[in-house]
Amino acid sequence: MSLALTLTLAGPGTARAADEQPATLEEEVVVSTPIIEGNETTRYGGQYTEVTQDQISDLNAQDMSSALRRTPGVNISRYNQVGSFGGAEGGGVFVRGMGSSRPGSEIATLYDGVPRYNPVYSHPLLDILPMDPAQSIRVYKGVQPTEFGNGFSAIDVIPKRMTEDGFRTRLFTSYGSYNTFTQGVEHGGKQGGTDYYFGQSLRLSDGHREHSDGQLENYFARLGQDLYENWNVSWFANMSRNVARDPGSSEGTTNDGRFSTDDVLNVITLSNDYEDASGHLKLYWNNGYANWAGQVYARPTSTDVTISDWDTYGVRAREAFRAWEGGEVVTGFDYDVMSGKSVFEYYDDTTREFERTDFTLFSPYVAVSHMFGDRGGFYAIPSAGTRYYTHDEFGDQLAPHAGLVLGYKDTELHASYARGVSYPGLDVAVFSQNSIGGIANGPYREDWKNLDPELVDHFEVGISQKLWSKVKAGVTAFWEDGSDRYVIVGSSPPPRMRFENVESFQIQGVEATITYTPLPDLSLYVGSTWLDTFPGDLPYAPEWTLSAGLNWRFLTHFRLSLDAQYVTEEQVRSQSRFGNTVNTETVDAYHVVNGRLSYLFDYREWGITEGELFLALENITDSDYEYRPGYRMPGSSVTVGASVTF
Repeated sequence: MSLALTLTLAGPGTARAADEQPATLEEEVVVSTPIIEGNETTRYGGQYTEVTQDQISDLNAQDMSSALRRTPGVNISRYNQVGSFGGAEGGGVFVRGMGSSRPGSEIATLYDGVPRYNPVYSHPLLDILPMDPAQSIRVYKGVQPTEFGNGFSAIDVIPKRMTEDGFRTRLFTSYGSYNTFTQGVEHGGKQGGTDYYFGQSLRLSDGHREHSDGQLENYFARLGQDLYENWNVSWFANMSRNVARDPGSSEGTTNDGRFSTDDVLNVITLSNDYEDASGHLKLYWNNGYANWAGQVYARPTSTDVTISDWDTYGVRAREAFRAWEGGEVVTGFDYDVMSGKSVFEYYDDTTREFERTDFTLFSPYVAVSHMFGDRGGFYAIPSAGTRYYTHDEFGDQLAPHAGLVLGYKDTELHASYARGVSYPGLDVAVFSQNSIGGIANGPYREDWKNLDPELVDHFEVGISQKLWSKVKAGVTAFWEDGSDRYVIVGSSPPPRMRFENVESFQIQGVEATITYTPLPDLSLYVGSTWLDTFPGDLPYAPEWTLSAGLNWRFLTHFRLSLDAQYVTEEQVRSQSRFGNTVNTETVDAYHVVNGRLSYLFDYREWGITEGELFLALENITDSDYEYRPGYRMPGSSVTVGASVTF
């Protein structure tokens, strides 16, 4: 721990030469790749998929789940055209079978590299992860202790910023079926060492069914300043206000009310970039509020309200030292405080309160890697490292990892092992003291303090290939061995219920992608994921998921984007935290096809450098599909829109 802290805060060495010129590469394509920007392998054997603002626009996505709906290895659930109803099946993202536990989650959700989620129930809320400020979204598939901690996979939103001198203003709007409306304004600038970017957006819809309306309101700003030659300080802020409703099942059950969130994030980053070292120090604070009103309680005519109020704040530091030729030492730490409270208002006018409680987690890490050879021919990059966790309630854990990257020119093989750690959140205290009467009224009310973190051993091996600068293909096999999942055991009455680490799970699978660019103005994509899970009722882990996409620029000013997906039958609903619970609800296999036709123009006389008019069609084949029984998704729908950039 002392070594990690010392290396992280140490001043880096030699600055890059002032006269060093970046290499200029000839642009080969004029269309963005469909669905994903690409899969990237780190020098520590991990892999992530990146989705940029180009792919988000081509998908005509309205929120985070729709932006990631075709990403390989990712499955989603949702109720509404716009907005997510409290996570899980109301608006969830699941990575290779992970993320269905409610409360609690195995997926770390990050914004600008810092945590952004509801710590009171320890799971993501997608509406507080707005996509309009996003330059790109990275999905880390599997445990990667050098990139993130306290989770088994991660989603990180990289905010927009200006990187070249000049100014940019963008306006966009659209209108479509079910009174779905979007509007946004962005402006950025950079002069010398100063850059800024700010924006505002609104997305709303009446929804395709009664009580399926939603609204996302978003404001963001970034300000950066170079300090001397190799240092930069920046501030990023984002505020969102959102609401989504549960339309209820068409089979006649009562809807589960209205879920609204307010959230504010602030991140201050001090970064450095030298020839032999680079890194950053981040200070962050996130304040959030969630109100779940109109819940179905004891009987259909009874409702209650759950109000959550939270703060997460802390420090994240990272430094990569290139201490010798071909070698790298990366070290850093995460210091995170999770604080929250909750109020329960019941249908009989009684109220309970979970008083504000704080958890603290500190996790320093260090890893070493070395490249033998060079990327122009044969190369090998072995690596090893560890992350150490210490929690003020749930004890300490060590998470070792090792990786190997082998390559020859355009062929690359990667293999890795990593131990993943996921600590219980404030939810175990909330449930034990307020929510679950069988625990709160029994002798095991404080047993949650004896829980251990959940663990997973992650194994991965994959190969990627580039052919003729036109084809990029990759196949990755993975295996997850999870243990110590915490659940509620016992029965009530009598009140003998308690939390214990007793459940285990296994997930194995294969993921394959291929991108083919036969012409500079045509790009094609196909991806597939196969999953096999134990237990077999793991939600949102279908055996097969197939996706495809196309981007085609034609007749100079026109661009066509198509995306399609096929998903086999799958188990649904949240994975229960009650022991020995079997999930019996399934939805049938389905396919969905979407398209977007754009007319591209510029009008320099008015200062318009980029303009677009578009027509988007969702569910072109009018497929009958759902993510939860009785919650049919929209049939064929249409959107028209425009954007201009000055």
